[in-house]
Amino acid sequence: MSAQNQKASGIIGALAGMLGLSALAGVLVTVMVTPALAVTGMAASNTIGIFEGLPEYIRIDEQSQRNTLWAQKTSDPDDGYTRIATVYYQNREEAGWDDVSQYIKDAVLAGEDRRFYEHNGVDVQSIVRAAIGNVASGDIESGASTLTMQLVKNLFINEALQLDSEEEQLEAIRAAQETSLERKLKEAKLAIGLEKQYTKNEILLAYLNIAGFGGNTYGIEAAAQEYFGVPASDVTIAQAASLIAIVQQPGARSLKSPENYAANQGRRDFILNEMLDEGYITAAEHREAIDQPVDEEFVNPSPPSNGCMAGHRYAKFFCDFVVENVDNLESLGATVDDRRDAWRLGGLDVYTTLNLSLQKVAQDEVWRYVPRDETRLELGGTAVSVETDTGRIITMAQNKVFDNTLEGGGRSTTAVNFNTDQPYGGSQGFQTGSTYKVFALLEWLKQGHGLNEYVDSSVRTFNQASFTDTCVGGWGGPWTPKNDAPAAPAMSAYRATTDSVNTAFVAIAQQLDLCGIRQTAESIGVHRADGAPLETNPSSVLGTNYIAPMTMAAAFAAIANDGRYCEPVAVDRIVTRDGEELPGQSPDCRQGIDPEVAAAAAYAMQGVMSGGTGVASNPRDGVPIIGKTGTTDGSQQTWVVGATREVGTAVWVGNILGDFPMRNYPSGGSLRHLIFQPLMAAVNGQYGGGSFPDPPGRLLTGSGVELPDVRGETEENARSLLEGLGFGFEVSGRVDSDLEEGRVASMSIAPGTLLARGVIVKVETSRGNLIELPDVSSGGYTFEEARDILVDAGFTNVSESCSEIPPVEEGGDPLMDGIVTGQNPSGGSKVKYEKSITLTVSRLDCS
Repeated sequence: MSAQNQKASGIIGALAGMLGLSALAGVLVTVMVTPALAVTGMAASNTIGIFEGLPEYIRIDEQSQRNTLWAQKTSDPDDGYTRIATVYYQNREEAGWDDVSQYIKDAVLAGEDRRFYEHNGVDVQSIVRAAIGNVASGDIESGASTLTMQLVKNLFINEALQLDSEEEQLEAIRAAQETSLERKLKEAKLAIGLEKQYTKNEILLAYLNIAGFGGNTYGIEAAAQEYFGVPASDVTIAQAASLIAIVQQPGARSLKSPENYAANQGRRDFILNEMLDEGYITAAEHREAIDQPVDEEFVNPSPPSNGCMAGHRYAKFFCDFVVENVDNLESLGATVDDRRDAWRLGGLDVYTTLNLSLQKVAQDEVWRYVPRDETRLELGGTAVSVETDTGRIITMAQNKVFDNTLEGGGRSTTAVNFNTDQPYGGSQGFQTGSTYKVFALLEWLKQGHGLNEYVDSSVRTFNQASFTDTCVGGWGGPWTPKNDAPAAPAMSAYRATTDSVNTAFVAIAQQLDLCGIRQTAESIGVHRADGAPLETNPSSVLGTNYIAPMTMAAAFAAIANDGRYCEPVAVDRIVTRDGEELPGQSPDCRQGIDPEVAAAAAYAMQGVMSGGTGVASNPRDGVPIIGKTGTTDGSQQTWVVGATREVGTAVWVGNILGDFPMRNYPSGGSLRHLIFQPLMAAVNGQYGGGSFPDPPGRLLTGSGVELPDVRGETEENARSLLEGLGFGFEVSGRVDSDLEEGRVASMSIAPGTLLARGVIVKVETSRGNLIELPDVSSGGYTFEEARDILVDAGFTNVSESCSEIPPVEEGGDPLMDGIVTGQNPSGGSKVKYEKSITLTVSRLDCS
């Protein structure tokens, strides 16, 4: 073939290829080129059929933006708010038209679509130009996409990023980016539709707001802030061109890595040249911009602060709790999926309940006393506070640093929120120890018992089959609970509470339904952190259930709130991107226990803080406070939970895992008090607190019965009398006594005590072996006379002790020589016959 024929063949081939794409262009712009010509691989009529079958309209919907979390500075909203975190799926801050520099608008037109304001969504000239290039390669390499068509593609990519699974996202993104005729047709038709629905400026702004700028950064505003530390309104010419240089190939040209700087500069300089050619900038401006290299000095990175790890150092765990609660934010949608979609779309200002000034106190105290990198044990500590009448969470602190990365941050960090339940990023909870006794006290009062009723508090072995449990039941076997310190054999429910006596509370539980104790606890929000039902075995009354600190704080807040329980909430209100204000988590309160029962329990719990085991936690600032301490068996966990009329607080310090005894840790039993006291002092400084109501008289006396005096009674009569009143009767032994043998000589509980029915009264019976010793010390008897009197009375073991009479001038009386002036034991004492008796005899000379 001649060169002339080769040239003609090349022209014909190029023309045929060009006309094929021109036919496509004709379809796209409605017969711009005659579509009847045959084209390579596809007839124009087929192309028209595909085109007519495509959707013709797409919306420029709102794009994902940042969610911003805010905390109150103090308890007064008028004092303002502090941003504590930004949380988003895409780092985007939507900009308005006036928020974008003209340099950026010019740069995107010069670099991406010079005829943007001339075409109707599809640029025929660009398509023809692309056709020539594509014919040469035999493929669709150059897409001739306008800004409007690119916007369509980005809208599809953005939709893909909203899908739930990563696999679905990748598949949808591949479909949105595939190099195919059908995709180009689809983009073109939708671009034409967009041009019919929106103005050019609206389309240009939408493109700038949706475009990807590398990684998770989307939109021109976020990109300008991240790469240059300035808003999009303030960028320079060079910065504007460098930003637009990214959009074609974000992975290769973004400014996140210095490795991309050269590629970015190459594209940037091309855009600057185009801006000069189009007359957007002067030669001097062009020269100044192009002379500035893309390097570390040019780029001023300000990495985005996404997520709770990048949030306020005092609020990271609280931030995570808010994020975990998105499903519960009903104002964001009718269903859980709706709420998640709204959160993913973002643009929300979330005003939380956190009081940042008090949070700093809580966090600083926890950090001060509970080292996060302790090596002797897995040491944990928390402090959490809620408002009594709203449930608003105002503090949430713990000793570890928040880190939810896959690799973690070592021993001093965790992603687990020790304050909360497991479903909300929390742990499985911690055994509460004696703080749980409060729920047994409440049930005791609900059943009509009183604070002044006495129970048997002696250490003894209990038969667990004797406990009632209508929830589960079937307990059995011996159990011998211990006390931390020696306790009286019997004590009031009030004293049992203030001194936290285990055996007394086991005795209280023995007279109740263990299921009732659980139901009372549940009525004020108590539940296990792992979601399992509260255990009801006999030892549960001493705090074996695993419960989150926030749950305990809310329960004690309910007692302080006249028995009205409020579910803890973290969000006050939400403001959308459009400025619409939505409700947050409205207070969800219910009457859990009778106000009079709450008042009586609070009366005893005030005693805990004023003279019992919680004294060290009392701020002593004049604000009345209730509370209860708790230490588990082996002292693995230590607690103090308390409340004023305004705020409930729980502090836990102990083992995250393991069983290291806190009593063996320096000040291990005091750390909870060292945290609680200053925190509540700060809380009271902002909230104050009124007095608790007086308990009703019926819940002081309760249904107790005054214990009669059965001393001197026969064993049979004493048993009959006590059992007739509902008490148990037990002879615990025999004692020396002057009473007739077999009669009751002593009682384990003082007569007159207000005693709960069912309490076992232990007595000791008389051996009948004591008689009254005659008084021979005041009758002026000689030793011989006194001895004879004692011998006649049956006392034969009599001895003399001499007491020398002082001189007359010192007051001595010689006439007392030989006279008995004292005896030991004294006259009237009850003693055995064989008792040794010493008589003191006055003598002028004892030598």
